[in-house]
Amino acid sequence: MKKAAVIMGSDSDMPVVKGCIETLKGLGIEVEAHVISAHRTPDGAAAFANQAAVNGFGVIIAAAGKAAHLAGALAARTTLPVIGIPIKSSTLDGLDALLSTVQMPSGVPVATVAINGGDNAAILAAQILALTDDGLAKKLVAMKKQMMESVIEKDSKIQAEVQSI
Repeated sequence: MKKAAVIMGSDSDMPVVKGCIETLKGLGIEVEAHVISAHRTPDGAAAFANQAAVNGFGVIIAAAGKAAHLAGALAARTTLPVIGIPIKSSTLDGLDALLSTVQMPSGVPVATVAINGGDNAAILAAQILALTDDGLAKKLVAMKKQMMESVIEKDSKIQAEVQSI
């Protein structure tokens, strides 16, 4: 199975990215995580993206706040799917990062999840990798079934509570 790369623009992104990494590992996906800045280490970002496919990665997740150019900078240098996680910052509550991540020019796509949406980034990455891995696809089906059962159980509890009012 191909690996997933989780790239953070700053180590302060780790609280959001931690859940993403845990979800990927829980699905049996090998993960590498790095801090690479699109602005402070642009050559490092370019080198990572240029070599990602050769180094066994199948998908890249990029988490960044504020100007949030990381996902786009990586996507410009690879044909691998890139998923952007806009990180909520103290200034504009992550709206700046969301817009920077989602507004990519034609030819440089970045799939973008919600602000601080690390878990969804992990699930989307797993779904991409599962296109060529039946075992992973089965794990995702089981995960979706478990989510469905959880909602049905919660609905039953609410129905019982409503009936007792």
